[in-house]
Amino acid sequence: MPGSDDLARIDGGCHCGNIRFAFFRPPWEGALPARACGCSFCVKHGGAYTSHPDGRIEIAIADPERLERYRFGTRTADFLTCRRCGVVPIVTSEIEGRVYAVVSVRAFEGIDPATIEVGSVDFDGEGTGDRLDRRKQSWIGEVRETVGAA
Repeated sequence: MPGSDDLARIDGGCHCGNIRFAFFRPPWEGALPARACGCSFCVKHGGAYTSHPDGRIEIAIADPERLERYRFGTRTADFLTCRRCGVVPIVTSEIEGRVYAVVSVRAFEGIDPATIEVGSVDFDGEGTGDRLDRRKQSWIGEVRETVGAA
C-alpha cells in the first residue's frame, strides 16, 4: 500500500453522525468510479459504492446501540445501518479472518457529486466463492473500526 502521504482522504458518515468514516485511497484523475449495485436492498437505498484494494477506511461508531449490521441473501456482507437516521454508509465483509469494505459515495462530505461517475453492476448469479474472491481483490483492504467515538 502506498504511504499515507500518498493517499487522498474522503470523510463522510450517516446523516446523524453516529457512523463516521475517513476513507483513504490513492489519488485519481477524472471522475471517481462508483458502482450502483442492482440488488433489491441497494436499489431501495440508492446504494452506490466505491473502494480501492490499496485503500483503508477508519470507521467510528459513536453509539453501538444505534448500529444495525444488516445481512441478507448470501449473508456474506454486513450493511452498517444507522438505526437513528437509516443511512447505510459502509458495507463490510469478513473473509478468511480479514475485514474488507466498500463505502457509499452518497455518504461523502465535501466531494462534489458531479465528480463521481456511477456505473451499474449486477451480481445476480455470482457464486459465493466468486463473490468473496472479487471482494478480496477490489474492496478496501484495510478496515479499522472504533466504537464509542465520533
